[in-house]
Amino acid sequence: MAQTTTIQLGDRTFVLDRDKAESAYAAKRVINGRETMFFNILPVKYGWAYDLYKTMKANHWEPEDIQMQRDIEQWRDATGRISETDRWIIKMAIGYFSAAEGIVGDNIQHVVRELVTAPELKLVLGRHAHEENIHADSLVYMISSLGINPHECEAMFEDIDTIKQKTEFVVSNSRALRRDMDLTVLENKQALAKNIFLFGQCMEGTQFYGLFGMVLALYRQTKFPGIGQMFSYTLRDESNHIEVFRNLLMDLIDENPEIWTEDFRRDLRDTMREGVRLEKDFIADCLPVSAVGLTKEEFLTYIDYIGDRRLEGVGLEPLNGPIPNPLPWLAEMMDLRKESNFFESRVTDYRRGASIKDANDDEL
Repeated sequence: MAQTTTIQLGDRTFVLDRDKAESAYAAKRVINGRETMFFNILPVKYGWAYDLYKTMKANHWEPEDIQMQRDIEQWRDATGRISETDRWIIKMAIGYFSAAEGIVGDNIQHVVRELVTAPELKLVLGRHAHEENIHADSLVYMISSLGINPHECEAMFEDIDTIKQKTEFVVSNSRALRRDMDLTVLENKQALAKNIFLFGQCMEGTQFYGLFGMVLALYRQTKFPGIGQMFSYTLRDESNHIEVFRNLLMDLIDENPEIWTEDFRRDLRDTMREGVRLEKDFIADCLPVSAVGLTKEEFLTYIDYIGDRRLEGVGLEPLNGPIPNPLPWLAEMMDLRKESNFFESRVTDYRRGASIKDANDDEL
């Protein structure tokens, strides 16, 4: 017999079918779940997604709220304190991320968000995509503030071979995945799982960190403070994005354990190995590491360290074994529990999602 709840309001009676509501909750899945035209996130099944959505919303920032006057003065500086190498790093960062953020946003909107079925997952992925737009907007703000020719930055993305290789590494995967995929087929389930791993743990989680480290090294030297501030906020956002895709992958596998074969796990580790190689080639080709007070060996070891952390975060064996963080100052700069609030000029403790592991608090 169906369980019902009766509510009496004056002369009106409403009978609510509890079994139907509980059935709707049970039918929520990462993929192949209950399809509905109504964007009703209640009752929430994936609490981590809603928690991260709230955290990401609380961390909202706008590029125009960050002062760029000091950056403009330094960019025009003719005394030699700001070198052409420093300017090259800034141009490279703007050139790469101006397209890379769009690639990530396109994959979220046209691949992952279209294929997941639980509304709270669509909610947090919508916020994720919105933050990619903010990051792209911040790059436009940097270009216009400094008076950089945007075509010069675009040319960097189009003409530098190691950047093109990094791009093809992720785009070749996302091209094949669109909303009409049959996700009852194991091969397609694994393709989606690999996409989530590739974009969350390899691209945003590892391949963004070469340029992040370069720009924040300049910021540490009090060079380009406005740009450094925007990149620190961007990296804070990326830490949440990595966690969104990590949790999404874990729940997808939990609900579809047939995905997690030995061959598939090997494929993911090989994918990370290739992602790390491409990032190291990019660093060696384009980034003058010694110019920001780092040795090439330190920086390349840092990429190995980051890649291993991403693998361990999804239950895979690291590629290199235990590696200490060779650049601990990056972790100190990006402690997500203490972040300067530029709206109020004070330090605010931002609440993080309850599902995030303590081990992942320090994403660097």
